[in-house]
Amino acid sequence: MSDTIEVPKLDDLLAASKATDEFKEAVRVFESDQSPSDRVIFKSGNPPVKVLRVIMGLLETAVDYEIETVEVNGVSGCSDYRGTVTVNDGDRVYHFAWDCAWKAKEMGWTDFMGYPDQIKAARTFGYQCFEQFKQMN
Repeated sequence: MSDTIEVPKLDDLLAASKATDEFKEAVRVFESDQSPSDRVIFKSGNPPVKVLRVIMGLLETAVDYEIETVEVNGVSGCSDYRGTVTVNDGDRVYHFAWDCAWKAKEMGWTDFMGYPDQIKAARTFGYQCFEQFKQMN
């Protein structure tokens, strides 16, 4: 058994997704420029790196759904990011809780001071530190 954890890359998630080509392109542009657009919507106070994690979680969760637009609204803490992602103007709404400290606890990883090693968890699992990613409607 391998100790290597394989986390899908954005390109792999986009390739597997039934999202529209326009949305896929908007996500690729967002990955590089980190700016909101008419297809990737979020307000200031939402860190772009965390918004991208939510989009990746959505692509993995809703692989068979034709995503055209997303609006991410979250609250960012040191080790977490919680909120909602609204898809296609409300067709679907998901609640998410991304928390690398929670993931570290789940893995039994601690740092040199005995706290959950959230840095290791974030680096190892990237976007896959979701404690919850649940469709609400």
